[in-house]
Amino acid sequence: MIEVINVSQSYIKGKKIIDNINFKVENGTVLGVIGPNGAGKTTTINMITGILNIDEGDILIDGKSIQKNPIEAKKNFGFVPDAPEIFEKLTGLEYLNLIGDIYEVKPNIRLEKIEKLAKEFGIFENLKDRIHSYSHGMKQKLLIISVLMHNPKNWILDEPLTGLDPKASYLLKKLMREHANNGNAVFFSTHVLDVAEKICDKIAILDKGKLIFVGTVEELKEKSKTNSSLEESFLKITEE
Repeated sequence: MIEVINVSQSYIKGKKIIDNINFKVENGTVLGVIGPNGAGKTTTINMITGILNIDEGDILIDGKSIQKNPIEAKKNFGFVPDAPEIFEKLTGLEYLNLIGDIYEVKPNIRLEKIEKLAKEFGIFENLKDRIHSYSHGMKQKLLIISVLMHNPKNWILDEPLTGLDPKASYLLKKLMREHANNGNAVFFSTHVLDVAEKICDKIAILDKGKLIFVGTVEELKEKSKTNSSLEESFLKITEE
């Protein structure tokens, strides 16, 4: 479970980029965060993952504070950033083995998962190539495999479908849903509202650093007084 408690962030003193937001990603749940460009989605994810310090409040990953116990908290999640910036001089296999060492994945389990996932995502034949030769989509697939390999309870994904081909996109959405159904938590940002509507149990809407809604799609439609798509509800509530 991921808990964001009274969290604020100011890049400029006195000006809050993230303004006192509160939400939970319960176990067994997929929660998608949506919002206009510059709303604070990536900033929020960077605070949850410990990349960015929190000015006020706290964030707990399975009860572990990302501020007070960062190492313990980070053991409990896997993170796919919005830009696949990884060690490009390594081969794909070397990178996955590095991640396996960091998360202490046993060699036999590691090799089995790497082979299975790399074949499913269509990059098994490229694992011995250096990462600098990979396309954006292939790097994204490698990052996703590195997260799935150590099987963290909490998945944190920033625009994870960007650059993926249709087959890989379908597979990732399926895995996200299965992970939550197995009692785990999935938190991801997206601009693709159709995806959010189909796979999310709950939606969080950020706008200008404020959390203006958290709940189900049906609750959002009720609040926005629309009975149509998530897209129309989102546009109405952000305009208001």
